Amino acid sequence: MTPSPLKKLAADKSGLALIEFALSLPIVLSMGLGGLELANYAIATERVSQIAMTAADNAARVRSSIDEQDVNEVMAGAKFVGSSIKFSQNGRIILSSLEENAAKNGQWIRWQRCAGAKNVGSSYGTEGEGETDSSLQGMGPDLPTPKKIAAVSGTAVMFVEVFYDYQPIVPMPMLGYNGRTMHFTAAFNVRERTDQVLKDAKVIKGTNKSSSCAFYSA
Repeated sequence: MTPSPLKKLAADKSGLALIEFALSLPIVLSMGLGGLELANYAIATERVSQIAMTAADNAARVRSSIDEQDVNEVMAGAKFVGSSIKFSQNGRIILSSLEENAAKNGQWIRWQRCAGAKNVGSSYGTEGEGETDSSLQGMGPDLPTPKKIAAVSGTAVMFVEVFYDYQPIVPMPMLGYNGRTMHFTAAFNVRERTDQVLKDAKVIKGTNKSSSCAFYSA
């Protein structure tokens, strides 16, 4: 007796592996791309943290006195660290010189310089803040403790804020990384610098360009 076509179809196992692969492919692909995106986010997080640390440390290492060219070099080095994640186009570095004010009743941001195309300002104060009053007692987040970073008399702290709009390799909204802005801070006391005034300096090609916070450019 000849089997019916339906029985033949039910008994046919050709192409089974292909069907199983087609069914599992979306799951395997999602797991692979998700792992890639997680790794990229971890690398970007580490890189942005390094940018903050590098900028603060290098600015604090400038001895005797500091000028606009020194700051430009600090910014150039920090942006180089972030070149692989396109930091200049999607991030912002804000470098502040934090000191005790003349009245010794608070802190003072003597000068502030910035670099990067992201349009964002400091979360903790702007240039000149705290010079004549006690409105500024330090810089930095309130958590985990309310004690902010403050400079002691006769010296300064190089305080850096870094913002970066994360750039995913594969946009996967379920991971929650799309559109996320990273924000890191770092601070170092200056080393052997007795003059905290930011001086003008002739930079490359005889210009006087400074890393002004009024400009947003990669």
